[in-house]
Amino acid sequence: METLLQQAVNGLVVGSVYALIALGYTMVYGILGLINFAHGDVLMVGALVALEAIRLLQIYAPELGLVPTLLAGLSISVVVCMILGYTIERTAYRRLRNAPRLAPLITAIGVSFLLQTLAMIIWGRNYHSFPQLVSTEPLEPIAGLFITPVQITILAVSATLMVALVLLVNKTRLGRAMRATAENHKVASLMGVDTNKIIAATFIIGSALAAVAGVMFSSNYGTAHYAMGFIPGLKAFTAAVLGGIGSLPGAVLGGLLVGLIETFWSAYFSVQYKDVAAFSILALTLLFLPTGLLGRPHTRQ
Repeated sequence: METLLQQAVNGLVVGSVYALIALGYTMVYGILGLINFAHGDVLMVGALVALEAIRLLQIYAPELGLVPTLLAGLSISVVVCMILGYTIERTAYRRLRNAPRLAPLITAIGVSFLLQTLAMIIWGRNYHSFPQLVSTEPLEPIAGLFITPVQITILAVSATLMVALVLLVNKTRLGRAMRATAENHKVASLMGVDTNKIIAATFIIGSALAAVAGVMFSSNYGTAHYAMGFIPGLKAFTAAVLGGIGSLPGAVLGGLLVGLIETFWSAYFSVQYKDVAAFSILALTLLFLPTGLLGRPHTRQ
C-alpha cells in the first residue's frame, strides 16, 4: 500500500508539470482552433535560459542565496519565453488564421524545428546538468511516504499557477475577453474586443507557463537538453486531448492522469514502454472519446 501511495505522489508531481504545459495547448486551441506544436520547445527554451541565467548569477553574484538565484533565473526565463511566445504568434501564426488548417500545422512543426536547431547551435548537443538549488534529498517519511523539497515545490507552484489561471479566465476583464474571442472572433471584435491583443496575450500566458514547467522539469530530473521539449510536449498534448482540448479543467485533469499512468506503468511494468502507454491513451481517446473527458462538441462560427 505504501508503494502504491508513493507512486501516486510521484505521478502527481510529473502530472502537474504536464498539466502546466497542457494548459498552453488548450488555451491556444480554445482561442484559435489550432495546435501549437512548438509549445514543447518553448519549455525547452525556458529551461535552458534559466540554466544559463543561474550559471551567470553563480559566477557574477555568488553572494545571492540559492532561492534568490533560482527565482531570478526563473524570472528571466519567463520574460524570455513570453517575448518568444509573442514573436511566434506575431510572425508565424497571425497571417495564417484564415488559411487552411494544414498551413498553421505545418508552420508549427517548422517553428519547432527552428527552435530546436537554434538551441542546438547556442547550447550544443550535450546534456547539461541543471543546478539543484532546491534539495532533492527526501525529507523525513510521512506515513511511510518519501517526498523531496523539489517535489513539494513543484506541486505547490503548479497548484498556485493553475488556480491563478482559472481565476484570471473566469474573474477578470482579460479573461472575459478571452472567452468572448474563443466563442466568436467576429462578434467579439464588433463588441469592442481587440482580438489581436487577446490572442497575443494567450500566447504570452501559455509561454510563461511553459517556462515555469521547463524549469520544474529540469529541476526534477537534473538535466536540460536542446531536444528535451519534444516528448513532454507530446505527452502534454495527449493530456490536453484526454481532458478535452479547449477545457482548462480538462487540461489539468488530463495532465495528472497521464502523469499517474506513466508513473504506475514505470513502477509495475517495463519502464522502456512508458511512452507507449502514454501515447496509447491518445489513440484510444481519439477513437472512443474524441471530445475528451471534460470537453464538449464545438463548432466554430
